[in-house]
Amino acid sequence: MKEGVIIRRMIKADIEHISQAFIHQGWPGREDILTSYFQEQENRERDVLVAESDGFVAGYITILPAAKHGPFVGVYPELSDFNVFEPFRNRGIGNQLLEEAEKRVWLLSEIVTLGVGLHSGYGPAQRLYVKRGYIPDGSGVWFRDHPLAPYSSCENNDDLVLYFSKGTIYLFTLTTIWSASEIYKKGDFRNGNRLLM
Repeated sequence: MKEGVIIRRMIKADIEHISQAFIHQGWPGREDILTSYFQEQENRERDVLVAESDGFVAGYITILPAAKHGPFVGVYPELSDFNVFEPFRNRGIGNQLLEEAEKRVWLLSEIVTLGVGLHSGYGPAQRLYVKRGYIPDGSGVWFRDHPLAPYSSCENNDDLVLYFSKGTIYLFTLTTIWSASEIYKKGDFRNGNRLLM
């Protein structure tokens, strides 16, 4: 983890700090939903991870034990409401939040899921998810919590979502590919050794 950044569970004081961070970047405050998140965390219905950088709240992500919307509803855990505030972007903080969230999900499930909007405001998140090995689930885009029929019209707003998933098999595959690369570099293939995939 980078120096000066810690990932921790949400505390009550974060409600005001996170809401103010939204206001400072020109968005509405979110005290009501954040209060709800904190209460759900107290009731073990949701986990909220907060990134703190040198004493300032830099971002957060929430973990649902079972997805509440989309194709994975009630089946697999879901990462939702992922935000890194503008002054803290491009520092790897989002990656750290996802890393810690995934570690916690792996204790419960072999699959982690998430949904992401399709307009350009979600561009950085879209790229980050793909880099971390998330793949679309194949159900197409969803609009207002329903699969959107082919050739249908809709508005490209926050309700237009594509769902992704990632499994522990992805981590095994990466490890196997890295191991194969190291064996090749050492010339073990030429010595007659076999790699079991």
